[in-house]
Formats: sequence, C-alpha cells, structure tokens
Amino acid sequence: MSRTIPAWRTTLAAGVLAAALIAPAVPASAAATDRPDTGVDGIPALTDEHGRALTLRGWNVGDKAHSGDAALSGVTERHFRDMRAKGFNFARLLVFWDDLEPRPGQYSQSYLRKIERVLDWAEKHDVKVLLDAHQDVFGPAFGHRGVPAWATRTDGLPFTPHPDDWFSEYFEPAVQRAFTHLYEDEDLRRAQARMWRLLADRFEDHPAVLGYDPINEPMGELREGEDLATAARRIEREQVTPMYNRVADAIRSVDEDGWIFVEPTPIVGEGVPTGLGRIDDPKIVYAPHFYNGAMEAGGDYDPEARWIENYEQAVTLYPKEYKVPVVVGEWGPLDNARPNMNRFYREAMASLGRYSSGWAGWEWCYGGGYCAVDGTGAFRTNKELTAEPYAEAVAGTVRSAAYDPGARVYRLSYDSAGRRGSRVTELALPPGDWRVTARGGALVLRPAPGRALVLAAPGARVTVTVTRR
Repeated sequence: MSRTIPAWRTTLAAGVLAAALIAPAVPASAAATDRPDTGVDGIPALTDEHGRALTLRGWNVGDKAHSGDAALSGVTERHFRDMRAKGFNFARLLVFWDDLEPRPGQYSQSYLRKIERVLDWAEKHDVKVLLDAHQDVFGPAFGHRGVPAWATRTDGLPFTPHPDDWFSEYFEPAVQRAFTHLYEDEDLRRAQARMWRLLADRFEDHPAVLGYDPINEPMGELREGEDLATAARRIEREQVTPMYNRVADAIRSVDEDGWIFVEPTPIVGEGVPTGLGRIDDPKIVYAPHFYNGAMEAGGDYDPEARWIENYEQAVTLYPKEYKVPVVVGEWGPLDNARPNMNRFYREAMASLGRYSSGWAGWEWCYGGGYCAVDGTGAFRTNKELTAEPYAEAVAGTVRSAAYDPGARVYRLSYDSAGRRGSRVTELALPPGDWRVTARGGALVLRPAPGRALVLAAPGARVTVTVTRR
C-alpha cells in the first residue's frame, strides 16, 4: 500500500543541509551525547529511531459501541485531522481481542484491515499510534469489551452487574477469577501471546505504529483478608509482570523495534506505588493511568488533598528504579466544568511535564462526558488547556522544557546531538499566532502551520522560546 508523506517533511533534507552550512567545526570530544536518553531525575526519555527525545501528546481513540462487521466504524479520518490541527501528535488506539479473534484460532482479516485503515489516516496526518489491547471488566462475558468470551473462565462464581458503577464490577468474584485464569492457564497464556504476535507481525512495518500496550488496566483476584493496595502489588508482582514478559517475547519474535507499554493496576491512581517487577526487554515504557476516584464520580478537584503531588511521588518510583520512560496512557476527569477544574488542568499539565515523555487523554470524541471536543470540534470547557507548544522531537539532551500558561511562553533548552543521527528538533504549536526564536547558533524553519524546526550545530547549547503574540 502506498504511504503518504506530509508535505512539510520534504523541507527536512534542505534543513539538514542548511544546518551543515551554519555549523561550526566541533571537536568530537566537545560534542553532546548522541543518544539523549537521560530525562528528569534519572527517568529516561522516550526516543525515536534517530535517538531524538520524544514528547507524545494526544488522546485515546476508540469505538466501544460497535463490534463485528461494524467494528471501528465510529473512528474516522476526522479524528486524526482534528487532533493534529490542534497540535496533538499521539493516539492510543483501542483494539479488542474479542473482535480480532471471535473464535479460538480464527482471526478476523476484516478487523485487521479496519485497523490498517485507521493507521493509514494517522500516518497521513502525522500522528503516532500506540495499539492498545483494551479491556473493561474483562470482556463481553460480563457485558463489556476485551478478552473473548471463549477465553473467559469463572469456575461458576457469581457476577452481578452494577450499571451505575461499572468499575465496581471488577470486584465481582467471576471477573476476578477470569483474570486469574488468564494469568495462570497455559492455553490462555499461549492464546494471548499468539494474538499479540499476529498484531505485531501485521503492523510492525506501518510507519504510524510506535508500539504496543498488551492490556488495558490489568486487574486480578483479591485474597481473603487482603486490602486493595496489598492485593494490587501482589497481582502486579506475581501475575502481571510474568504476563508482560511473555507478551514481550511474543512481540519480539516479529518486531525488534516497537516500544512495549506496560501498565500497573488502576490502583496506582490513588498514589499507591506499583508492585511491577522488571520486564526483560530494552524498549519498555511505563504507562500508568492518572485518575482520581472522587473526580471519576463527577466531583470537583480538591487542591488541598494534594492528590497530584502524591500521585507524582508514587508513580515516578518504578521508572527511576528500572530506568524506563513514562507515558501516561489515560487521564482526564468526567466533569470538566466544575469550579476547580481550570486549576486542575494547569497543575496536572505542569506535573505531567515534569516526569513524563507524554500522555494520552481520555478521549478524543465529539460530544459530552469525557470527550475532548464538542460536535463542532471546539474544545469543551478547560480542555483547551491541554493544547500547549511542546518539542515533539529533540535532537540532543534536554536540559529543561516548560510552558508558562500565564505568560503563554514555552522555553526549551538542550545540548545539540553529536554528528551521528538527526540534528533536527521538531516543535508542535497549537492554533494561534506563535513566534519561535532560537539562540545558540540555531536556525528556525516554519515549514507548515503548527510546526517549527530547529537546526543546530553538533554540541551547541540551544535555547528555544515560543511566544504567543
């Protein structure tokens, strides 16, 4: 299938030539490191194939309402066109095992073609995609989406629906036992690995695909007398970690390069450190979710509770210990119009910017509830605060990067990479009249609306300032 290339990217070759012309000779000993893999406080940065430090900002994109022949019909090219137009470069795409493998060993070629069509739209609009094997309350056996009914084993334990509080269904005995069987039964382990091997083999060469998220919000079975935090750490340590290692092995049998995003249980959202262990793979991303129980119930943000501070302290322990990047896979409250939500978004964006390589908000859809935009494509109340200037890819080691929403100024400082790899730093700009300047002998190009390129000599100390006029 032919692949389209955004027109502005044809300027890159000319830009690199221009950088070579302006670059002074720099001795090899003076050049900055060629692989900018050290982030803030010992947390590595996510990197691309050129070794550039990446920042991902975007949204979850999915269609839970349709399955079978109608699967993914709710996702259109407009999703990716509108996201990119507002400055976002990342989509966490929900895919469902029950749609991919409706019967054991029978994979839907129609569903794979639909996923590829969505990926082609993402590529056309220059949006990177994470393929997320999504589940809610395990799957269709319990009225939701995810793990197929044929792979759901409950040992006859009871399940009572909770239509007004669906998340509480995770604590129904049948659902918890189904997770135990998924983790422990050898045939289900093999089936999950085969499913992921198939997905990775089909899409590992697609230019839009950045990586894979093996399972959304893994849960498990509590033991008698265990509190939730203790159970979560045990499940993560003894069952979820081995699962990720199995799936990583399956993916690596066909794809050596894609990033693998691993999630803890959702309990981390309450500031509980994860019990996940080491995943034996060189390209792991820690991908927690960032939700508060009170706000999920429609409540307001309470700054005095220090939830954001406690979450940040807890969620950074794992990536610091295991030296892996962080990308927050889901976040965003239900009711964005509550009195303190403007403050929440400002404080959340600042926090995410301190420790993560990016995030995907929940979710890019056109309507109410969690939707980022309304039916016309305009941001819903306070969601516009998620659209900031940022450096999509930095060709060097980032020293600092921050946006001041009050002054509407973004500042980036980095040491330009050495002679190997790309020397092009890419900036994403939300709609508006933005002025981009650079110091340190760097050249700024503006190849397209919402984009800026910075070209610098090897080893240069570069400062970029982006100002809203």
